[in-house]
Amino acid sequence: MDYNPAHTAVVILNWNGLRYLQEFLPSVVAHSGNCEIIVADNASTDGSVAFVQEQFPQVRIILLDQNYGFCEGYNKALQQVEAKYYVLLNSDVHVPERWIEPVLELMESDENIAVCQPKILSQQHPGFFEYAGAGGGMIDTLGYPFCRGRIFEHLEEDKGQYNDVQEIFWATGACMFVRANVYHGLGGLEPAFFAHMEEIDFCWRARNTGYKVMYNGFSKVYHVGGGTLHKSNPRKTFLNFRNGFALLYKNLPSKELIPTLALRILLDWIAAFRMILAGQTKDAKAVLDAHADLLRNSSYWGRQRKKHYHKGNFPKLAGVYKGSIVWEYFVRQKRTVKEL
Repeated sequence: MDYNPAHTAVVILNWNGLRYLQEFLPSVVAHSGNCEIIVADNASTDGSVAFVQEQFPQVRIILLDQNYGFCEGYNKALQQVEAKYYVLLNSDVHVPERWIEPVLELMESDENIAVCQPKILSQQHPGFFEYAGAGGGMIDTLGYPFCRGRIFEHLEEDKGQYNDVQEIFWATGACMFVRANVYHGLGGLEPAFFAHMEEIDFCWRARNTGYKVMYNGFSKVYHVGGGTLHKSNPRKTFLNFRNGFALLYKNLPSKELIPTLALRILLDWIAAFRMILAGQTKDAKAVLDAHADLLRNSSYWGRQRKKHYHKGNFPKLAGVYKGSIVWEYFVRQKRTVKEL
């Protein structure tokens, strides 16, 4: 099936990412066909906007008045973009030829597909999957996300094992194709997340309202990863733990909510204790700060649950591993999805 890419907008959210725009924007311009290419700028101060204006006048620029973060930055930018499909693309992604067509052709074949991602490989090590998305996102019953091709820090070599089309639980925000009407219908990304796990929350909401989230391994892109916050940054630890907990509170069915959250609190505290033993005291504090932040803002998260919650059957959704990935990885030493 042929699809006219002129109905698609590739939107790169930028904040002081000049070095990435210099390296990767040329491939996006060269290999995105008739798609509209947009750089939405979160009030950068590093010359990013001037670079795009001078070197790529065909690229549209949306100027935001401050750094709204990943979530609200995209929400505000996409209010100004008319298209059938959006591609949310990180600035640190290299795209080869024909990276768009296989995904759009799949989405055109089924109007119930709301979100899709390609295969995500490492820019530094192209033969291996990249952390953020890999071969499609999954989640376990305690809300721990992982991917086909990536469990925690273990990254698989790409040997064609995920050259398929597969329904998944979540698609990566590093390169996420989404129907514009669904994006706006669901209220966009959760602004309070700021960054990290926002795509899981969005995909969960889409799944609960009857849409499919897909992976198409016949398209691929190459991602640097960690361009905004390195994994060793305590701010990233805070966002991951805070957002991971809020993700469950917003979306879990009522009968599973209390026992799941209780166990997650215990596991989070164990993780913090391990960080202290490893000398990572700032990260341990970030975990505790995450829990404190959730308590301080419990009324907000309660309103969000009431606003977005649907009575979905979480364990029966595609991409949910009916066990504990923490147990399988750290105790049983299983490193790949095929071993689970």
